[in-house]
Amino acid sequence: MEHSSDRTRAMSSELESTPPLTSASNTPASGDASKSSGQYHSAKGNVVESVGNLTGAPSWQQSGQQERAAGEAEYNAARSRSYAEGMRDRIGGTKDSVVGAITGNRAKEVQGKMRRGKGDAQREINEDINKTLARKY
Repeated sequence: MEHSSDRTRAMSSELESTPPLTSASNTPASGDASKSSGQYHSAKGNVVESVGNLTGAPSWQQSGQQERAAGEAEYNAARSRSYAEGMRDRIGGTKDSVVGAITGNRAKEVQGKMRRGKGDAQREINEDINKTLARKY
């Protein structure tokens, strides 16, 4: 009869000879970072690292850490891009609205207000996400 520690050693040895299920490069090649993809890779990295911790397989631990870090970096890049897009819409919308009002171009003024509203909405979404993350950690 095989003991628990013998099974763990055998499993660890088997895992060491099996490559981890992740790759070092988890961000899209096009540089198009995604919040959902980043969250997925971060969570997957945590799982792979946990398997490595439970079995004592350093390659799985390292691979999990790398995937988690890559996922977090991708998520943060997507958040930053989203924030910048929101600011660009707010500023551009304000400019268009003012120019429209000064020149008497009602359509441009309304279009500017709509664009600013889009930027404001994006800013609120980003602030809500930041508050949620701050409470979480």
